[in-house]
Amino acid sequence: MWFGSRITDFVSLHRPSLLFSSSIRFKIKGKASTSSLSFSKPKDSLLYEDCSEFLPWLQQKAGVEISSFLSVGTSTYGRSLFASRFIQAGDCILKVPYSVQIAPDNIHPDIGFFLSDDVANVARLALVVLAEQKMGQDSEWAHYINSLPRIGELHSTIFWSEDELEMVRQSAIYQETLAHKAFIEKEFFKVIPVLEQFPQKFEDTTLESFMHAYALVGSRAWGTSKGLSLIPFADFLNHDGVSETVLLSDEGKQISEAIADRDYDSGDQVFISYGKFSNTTLLLDFGFTLPCNIHDQVEIWMCVPQHDPLHTMKVELLHQHFMPTIKEFDSSQNSFIIREVRSARGKGRGIPQSLRAFARVLSATSLQELKDLATEAAQSDGRLARCPLKDRNKEIEAHRLLLSEITLMIQEYDTSIKSLEYMNSHTTNSRFALRRQMARDLLTGELRVLVDTWIITLLYKRFVGFYIKGKARVKKNGRWEGQV
Repeated sequence: MWFGSRITDFVSLHRPSLLFSSSIRFKIKGKASTSSLSFSKPKDSLLYEDCSEFLPWLQQKAGVEISSFLSVGTSTYGRSLFASRFIQAGDCILKVPYSVQIAPDNIHPDIGFFLSDDVANVARLALVVLAEQKMGQDSEWAHYINSLPRIGELHSTIFWSEDELEMVRQSAIYQETLAHKAFIEKEFFKVIPVLEQFPQKFEDTTLESFMHAYALVGSRAWGTSKGLSLIPFADFLNHDGVSETVLLSDEGKQISEAIADRDYDSGDQVFISYGKFSNTTLLLDFGFTLPCNIHDQVEIWMCVPQHDPLHTMKVELLHQHFMPTIKEFDSSQNSFIIREVRSARGKGRGIPQSLRAFARVLSATSLQELKDLATEAAQSDGRLARCPLKDRNKEIEAHRLLLSEITLMIQEYDTSIKSLEYMNSHTTNSRFALRRQMARDLLTGELRVLVDTWIITLLYKRFVGFYIKGKARVKKNGRWEGQV
């Protein structure tokens, strides 16, 4: 059994892949998100003619029943799937045969012949979508192709204007968006020979239309045993950050299926998990955010300053122990991903050990200290500075450096969020307002992770300082006594 999930295209950069809200998930142009906005309940959602015809068309094409539990509905925010009758946890809510899934190998052989081997599957599938769109109602997939969001209806940051992107400049998503757009543009230039060879199939295809088709595939395709596939009907399911329902592929039966993880009453909207993604990934790949995303994370950069007398030795030591740095703007930088460090159950990932290690190397002020770190690593598992420094004053200094960096980031995030509030009272553009709310969700989630990390770092630093001072600490009645 193959466990499928929504694909994410990591291009040339790594992706920095929350507290749960019980508010209703809603669909934004084909994808789900969460909002505190009020609207008609799913049971009141309208079923338009094009929705009611979709499932019968797909079942006729497949020659088998796809689902007896679900129906396609349209709420204020787009298509969704709703329970047409009571669903009990454990019920198989849909089965979509491979025969009605669209994969890269659906591309016409003549077209495929002109594609170079380095053209990614996402781009190949995008060409399939473009070719079917060109055929219009003559396409055997017309019902499905017509259900896809049109140009201007996707909200991935690759479609944001420069002014809109400025709202999230503080986040790593800003640079990732630029890199992702550049990657798609490179893919476009790779397929230009095909576009020129088959003008009747790809007439008027531009970078804009290719990018739209690429984003459709990137946001809707599922990881399958074929690599990736567009799975009609299943891709109307919206994302719930805590859902345990995933898409499964059964090679023996040649189907993709989903099992309900909870009970649903008739008329309730039914959800699935796209994967454990942060808002950075959700916004860049799918075009939506969750106000309280339990998988939020933030990227933090630490550098070895050029003016550090031990700059060269520190950088060499980091490289020797597989902590590569990136040369940029005359500084050696290293990127770290910080995830939620606290949870409702009091559990969390904590501060990354690699980040603590980097700070310990950074705090060194003598060549002997660096040699001691290298010796300690060689005598253990080879990992550099993973244990607290023996000199506790140095350990305090390392965490002071961390606190300083995180404090600065918190201040910058706070300023960015406040600037969004200022925009709120000076615009009436609905699309801009929606994207501003997404930017607020993204920045607020990352700020929350930073604040939690700041608290943990501060407590650790004070604990070490408290130990040095030799204050008596006696546990009485479940509480620690002593000055911190």
